[in-house]
Amino acid sequence: MGSVFGPVPSRRLGRSLGVNTIPHKVCSYSCAYCQVGRTDHFETERHAFHPPEETFEAVRGRVRELRDRGERLDYVSIVPDGEPTLDVGLGRCIGLLKTLGVPVAVITNSSLLAREDVRADLAAADWVSVKVDAVRQRAWRRLNRPHRNLALGNILEGVRAFRSGYRGRLVTETMLVDGFNDGDEDLDAVAGFLARLSPETAYLAVPTRPPADARVRPASALVLTRAHELISALGQRVELLVGSEGDSFSSSGDPAADLLAITAVHPMRRSAVEELLGRANADWTVVRSLLEDGRLMETPFAGETFYLRNFMPSRAVRARKNRGG
Repeated sequence: MGSVFGPVPSRRLGRSLGVNTIPHKVCSYSCAYCQVGRTDHFETERHAFHPPEETFEAVRGRVRELRDRGERLDYVSIVPDGEPTLDVGLGRCIGLLKTLGVPVAVITNSSLLAREDVRADLAAADWVSVKVDAVRQRAWRRLNRPHRNLALGNILEGVRAFRSGYRGRLVTETMLVDGFNDGDEDLDAVAGFLARLSPETAYLAVPTRPPADARVRPASALVLTRAHELISALGQRVELLVGSEGDSFSSSGDPAADLLAITAVHPMRRSAVEELLGRANADWTVVRSLLEDGRLMETPFAGETFYLRNFMPSRAVRARKNRGG
């Protein structure tokens, strides 16, 4: 049967109970940034892996335990170590899980959405995240390292087809990697595609854990800011996924905590930071301290200065120490 883990905290899904329905690293991609390593079994054909009924029983038992203890559960999330749509029993599994009265989420790399049966299976989920790392061939091949049977044009058309018929909550996730998909043409192309797709939210992420390819580095603060501004300017809701941002986005009475919370999701212009500090009766010392300990980053863009939460503060601290700071 598939494994069950959590609940784990998720900014997008609250308290989420994870369900792994795929054997380790059976996938249609071998993404350079993958945190669980290179793909062991490249696959684009769907197979039966674990009986949906057995997975359901394991999840039902865990949900019962959580309810008996009075613990909150917001989603049951199908997030395997491989690509979930490779499971021919995915639709059956989603249908069974929904009987538990907890919303079901699925995170997919989008590679099989050209298939009508895959779109039909995913349509039963309450929340679906689709990967859109690149819409230009070179970046897609370098970053996602797809199975040779896959074609980017078919995948993008499949994403659009799924969007047009899906009645649940659709979000996208774009991983930005230095030197792979962070050029101006790639960012412009992704922004245009996302604006036409119109998901509930377009999430921008960066690698924060050891990647499969040691050459992978997070895109710069400047790139994150530019991508955020590009997508926002096209009328699309966009958020950053660069680290844990705390529990609240309203004023907590702690200006440092508020800054870190907001900048983990949205880059803040200097004027907005100054306004926040003023409301908290705080001064620029707060920002200076966060910059010095590496938790906040400052970057210029389009004639203004923006602030973002640093997703790898230890690296910034090490660099400062090496400089004698």
